[in-house]
Amino acid sequence: MKLCLLEDDAIMGESLRDRFEMEGYGVDWFRRAGDAERALAAGGYQVFISDIRLPDETGDNLFRRLQRALGTSLPPVIFITGYGSIETAVTLLKAGAADYVVKPFDLDELVRKVRELAQPDDRDPAALADDSPRLGVAPAMRRVEAQLRRLAVAGASVLIVGESGVGKEYAARYFHEHGAGAARPFVAVNCGALTESLLEAELFGHERGAFTGAQRMKRGVFEQAAGGTLFLDEIGDMPLPMQVRLLRAIQERQITRVGGETPIDISLTLVSATHRDLRALVAAGEFREDLYYRVNTVQVRLPPLRERPEDILWFARRFLDELAAGSPPRGLSRKAEQALLRQPWPGNLRELRHCLERAILLADVEILDAGDLFDAEVVETGEAISEGLSDYLQHCERDHIRRALARHAGRITSTAESLGISRKNLWEKMRKLGISADGSSG
Repeated sequence: MKLCLLEDDAIMGESLRDRFEMEGYGVDWFRRAGDAERALAAGGYQVFISDIRLPDETGDNLFRRLQRALGTSLPPVIFITGYGSIETAVTLLKAGAADYVVKPFDLDELVRKVRELAQPDDRDPAALADDSPRLGVAPAMRRVEAQLRRLAVAGASVLIVGESGVGKEYAARYFHEHGAGAARPFVAVNCGALTESLLEAELFGHERGAFTGAQRMKRGVFEQAAGGTLFLDEIGDMPLPMQVRLLRAIQERQITRVGGETPIDISLTLVSATHRDLRALVAAGEFREDLYYRVNTVQVRLPPLRERPEDILWFARRFLDELAAGSPPRGLSRKAEQALLRQPWPGNLRELRHCLERAILLADVEILDAGDLFDAEVVETGEAISEGLSDYLQHCERDHIRRALARHAGRITSTAESLGISRKNLWEKMRKLGISADGSSG
């Protein structure tokens, strides 16, 4: 395993390098941001450790530039900061950094943090029984899982952002299951699917006779989720008047039912989600700035499916098992797998599931083929990609290696063993076929 260390202080840099080398890590130590940036672009690092104050760059500017340039290929980042820069470190944590430590820090604690993030290649698969992927096998999603587990233990309010259908509720449920309130209810409500009047009653409940048709008292989702987690999906679609009431409930930790007079204390963990840019909505006057800061304590971004192709077949098989509903599960032909991998999936996981569900309903076969999933034009276009035998075999080998990497969560040692080749041979094939270390096509 290899670490990228960016620290301009000679004494601290040498101390950190020596300690991590004693722990068995390879360390590339850089004193200038530009040198570290070039090394990170070349890849091969499990964790990036960086000081925030640097002689040629600020840590936050470097981090944001690396995010834009490397995307999900950027390894987890731990920042080193002094007391005067804690606010900057917290901002970076919200922007996607994995963690930070404050000088003077406990070196053993930093080693522990790095060990948790590095996820070595050659761990015994049996030891990973409690660490099996839930949100995807792509390295980016494994990092999201680790981040959600840390935030759940801390009981932090979380804002999950990502395109429609990307799996935001999956992530919210995962967060709930790892928090202190896991034994308590998880309650979800879609803020964009209800009118303002219905949303108010859904959130806060109502007393009997509060309005026409209210024949009995009803508890709202704030009460239903007591001690557990309340998931407010598509909070960016919430009407402004309701935003005022929601802000008051969060601030005062109290709600009042519609038609009621007695305040009710609430205690729960709040998780919000949106596919919209809340900052832009604030600037346009469509979302309250004070509510934005309340729900955006820590932001977790879920990348779209097109940025993590390793997850396509993993989720496809998972959905096929779920959709079997007691009947023998369906399988996928090689051509069907290739067709799935070629699609851009603008609707993300929701679109993928609907595609498989439709195929199961219409095709009475045990193994689904490409033609069962897509119309003839889509299939023919894809098959025209590899007409020569050499190209065809190379395409098959690339897909097979990517699937193997996905099954083994990107661990090189166990992937090579499953393929019956050496680690060196696997690395050579990955380089030849344009497969990056995280299993995606380079």
